[in-house]
Amino acid sequence: MKRKLISALLATAMVASMVVVPVMADEETEAATEVTTEAATEAAAEENAEPVANPDLADKKVGVCIYQFSDNFMTLFRTELEDYLVKLGFSKENITIQDGQNDQATQSNQIDAFIADGVDVLIINPVNTSSAETITDKVVDAGIPLVYINREPSEDEEARWAENNWNVTYVGCDARQSGTFQGEIIADLGLDAIDKNGNGKIDYVMIEGDPENVDAKYRTEFSIKALEDAGLEVNCLDDQVGNWDQATAQQLVANSLSQYGDDVEVVFCNNDAMALGALQSIEAAGRTVGEDIYLVGVDALTEALDNVASGKMTGTVFNDHFSQSHAAADAAANYLTETENEHYIGCDYVKVTGDNVADIQEKLK
Repeated sequence: MKRKLISALLATAMVASMVVVPVMADEETEAATEVTTEAATEAAAEENAEPVANPDLADKKVGVCIYQFSDNFMTLFRTELEDYLVKLGFSKENITIQDGQNDQATQSNQIDAFIADGVDVLIINPVNTSSAETITDKVVDAGIPLVYINREPSEDEEARWAENNWNVTYVGCDARQSGTFQGEIIADLGLDAIDKNGNGKIDYVMIEGDPENVDAKYRTEFSIKALEDAGLEVNCLDDQVGNWDQATAQQLVANSLSQYGDDVEVVFCNNDAMALGALQSIEAAGRTVGEDIYLVGVDALTEALDNVASGKMTGTVFNDHFSQSHAAADAAANYLTETENEHYIGCDYVKVTGDNVADIQEKLK
């Protein structure tokens, strides 16, 4: 399936870094540098440029379903989504955002109400991705374009959209990448730094998100795969479901630390909210991140970034809500202006450690 990446600036930088430049005169070197710098500057300007509002969108009704308003990341996402929809030309009064309260039945009723109300486009962050087929069928039958966000339906479900040429797309990041980045953050520390008990293994605790969410599955799987791919032997001491919740994760990690004590060398959390809870238990147990235990999350929440900067977290992974929400809004606008979308619109995660956390903090100001 063709996948469209929207990280234009990153791609430009990568291309520039891959060009092999022969030895040349100073004038030629300066000219080449100017071209590269100009290209990067233009890409950055294009990425940060304000969109031109389309007056044809002002009377279009947008229905947005968020799986749960209390989710820290989705709060950032929906706020930016609404702001950007308005910049594209949608009227704020015509944008309705509903809280699914982490209950699929509640969200299904909200979708039914949006269809009955005759919305022009739906943007859905599903409570359960396993319900995507049912959601897609009812929305497509109503003749309404559909943009899924953040929680990716199955590959089989996405294949149906392409096979039937439906106006349905998914916008989000590949959770396998975020898990891989988590594992790489730990692997880059080296076995000597991590292996406090001297058994030659990485002894870890895993705190998973919602088991219904493919992001939780992939982050769990690929974080450990990255360690194994780096040639490290791993040992899972505990693997528990924290359901993305800080308080739940705090209790789970407290239990793990009580049971396994100093043998716990790494705590992986599928998101930053749970990592913040894990940190509370780590500190309560008298352990120190970066000295006798390591901790990673995903999302790059403000508090998590502060912790990475101060050394209280080993790292996190930036889940770029700007790129994702803007791409979702653009996709919705495209459907309403008879412009086609790919059925998968992908964004990249960014690995965050003490080395680059200041750059991410600046981006989020």
